[in-house]
Amino acid sequence: MAEFLSKAVYIILNLIIAMKNLIEQVNQAAAFLQHRFDPFPQVALLTGTGLGELAHDLSRPEIVEYSLIANFPTPTVPSHAGQLVVGGLSGRQVAVFHGRFHLYEGYLPEQVTFSVRVMAALGVRNLILTNASGGLNPAFENGDLMLIRDHINLTAENPLVGPNVDKWGPRFPDMTKAYNPKLADLALDSAGRAGIGLRSGVYVGLKGPSLETPAEMRFLRGIGADAVGFSTVLETIAAVHLGIRVLGLSIITNLADPDNPQPADVDSIIAVALGAAPRLAKVIAGVVKNIDSL
Repeated sequence: MAEFLSKAVYIILNLIIAMKNLIEQVNQAAAFLQHRFDPFPQVALLTGTGLGELAHDLSRPEIVEYSLIANFPTPTVPSHAGQLVVGGLSGRQVAVFHGRFHLYEGYLPEQVTFSVRVMAALGVRNLILTNASGGLNPAFENGDLMLIRDHINLTAENPLVGPNVDKWGPRFPDMTKAYNPKLADLALDSAGRAGIGLRSGVYVGLKGPSLETPAEMRFLRGIGADAVGFSTVLETIAAVHLGIRVLGLSIITNLADPDNPQPADVDSIIAVALGAAPRLAKVIAGVVKNIDSL
């Protein structure tokens, strides 16, 4: 029994030390960016595959490579540039994190969500998450835009595992409105004003990187998922824990049809995302323009 207790104490102490180190790393990164951008924008975007072109729409952009930011991971996925771009959009300053981190790259949940925790330390209150995803809903078509109403976490990971940082948020954060309804309504209104179709659905997050088998596609459809991808859910969980409002938007870049499965490759996924990006940018611009009305 004594040996068991000794091991348990050792594990707990290591977890506490690791969390203290993470807090220090987040604060170091935030301090670097606060010195560079003061004040830092309260609206941030975290862009997915093929969607970094959104950063090019900013006026008077200032670019900081992730490699220059203390403790920041480095994206390894094509089309994830690894840059923070701060500039003007719809009359206000926004921060675009061009490139995210994935579990399938070998990153831990705290690394996947590192940028979100840095955003919170900098005072970001609204986070727009974009991704490229596979369409599970048979009514969807390639290039469709989808508003994420809810998600299903099948990554088998959670960024809140371990000692809770009370300063960041509660031990058991409520997730019934993980994707802020007011931001969602603002996105729908923005799309409607621009004459852009915006579907709505449930996003399921997997660890990846292998794509879904036909049997897995049927299973995911059966549990209520409309789109599937390898990102977003952990970032959303971390943001909700930190009190950040989240808007999630997907581009349907390929169809996951179990009855007619088609091979998908990264080049074609990026091509579809790039083609739909201008429409997504218009929706986001409308959201940013009216976000102070919430």
